[in-house]
Amino acid sequence: QRAETAPLPSYDEVLVCTPDTEEEEVELLVRRALSPGSQDQKIYCLLGADKLVYKVSKQLESHFFRLVQFSSIPNYRFIIFCNAKAHNSYVITAFDAYKVTFPCYSKTEIQTYLKMHLKVPSGTAPVAQAFKEPYQQNVKFVFSERAGMGK
Repeated sequence: QRAETAPLPSYDEVLVCTPDTEEEEVELLVRRALSPGSQDQKIYCLLGADKLVYKVSKQLESHFFRLVQFSSIPNYRFIIFCNAKAHNSYVITAFDAYKVTFPCYSKTEIQTYLKMHLKVPSGTAPVAQAFKEPYQQNVKFVFSERAGMGK
């Protein structure tokens, strides 16, 4: 599919990494990407993998290379996103041979893509109607100083 029409990733395709991300979460995503049946056009992504703690980074490397060695899937889709300035990241060092430069898209191109894919079909999401904007979106961020207040 062309980039403009390709769908947004689903919840099971993306893991947003933090220093609190656990080994089990990373392993699960790697298994999804490299297991039989994963060839359903999904692209599995680790976002911010440079934030993983050393122990989890080592386990990511171990799980990935072990599964690649024994995987029967020749064309898996697994992307690890890291901050290029995170020079002390173990993940960047471990996967250096696979490093590619991500294509640059303009802010306008990104905004156009998101507007197209985050629109709510008319009449299907009454909650989205609460926001006064020219286009309705599936995603809204609500921040509060008080946690757990029913958001």
